[in-house]
Amino acid sequence: MISHILMLVLLVGSYLVGSLPFGVWIGLSLKKVDIRTLGSKNIGTTNVLRVLGPGPGGIVCFLDTAKGAVALVAAHFLVPHAHPPVLIAIGLAAVLGHSFSPFLRFQGGKGVATSLGMLFALSWQVALVGLIAWLIVLAATRYVSLASLVAAFTLPFTPPLCLARSDMEPWMLALGILVAVLVAVKHRGNIDRLLNGTEPKIGQRVSATSPPEGVSS
Repeated sequence: MISHILMLVLLVGSYLVGSLPFGVWIGLSLKKVDIRTLGSKNIGTTNVLRVLGPGPGGIVCFLDTAKGAVALVAAHFLVPHAHPPVLIAIGLAAVLGHSFSPFLRFQGGKGVATSLGMLFALSWQVALVGLIAWLIVLAATRYVSLASLVAAFTLPFTPPLCLARSDMEPWMLALGILVAVLVAVKHRGNIDRLLNGTEPKIGQRVSATSPPEGVSS
């Protein structure tokens, strides 16, 4: 049984790790620009990739994904037999930290990469299904936002097909619904642009010295 103190430490630690704004820090350290002032002004991988290129974009993608798994790996080590809702709460804390970072006045990214890292730490099968859905939609449409939305919406339907542990299924279902709602809320602007036909596609670059465009990524 996990103690209340250890549970609190893991939750707070997961939130703080998730809240680390790597997109901002990478932009400032490598290119001397604040990614929040360029492109879509989002701190996530797609905007960093579009504005700063594949090197910084790849670093941000790796770090944002990794921080979704770090606290869960620690929890698995410290509490090997933790109950599913405990693990899911710890993982969700990282995603909420990324999307509502205290380092950015509780603003943040859209949580897609961090959710992927969390899901791989919880159930690689569920994460893999979401990743495959994301890749298929991205290849077919070149819209990162649409791929992210479709991948998120697969999550509530995936656990019954993928999970070996029946005790995880209802909790993963609830997590899938929460993540899908969060991703949809964070992509409100993208949804409007997709409907209007003005959403930018992957591969469209924005100069790191150009003024903000106000489009999302």
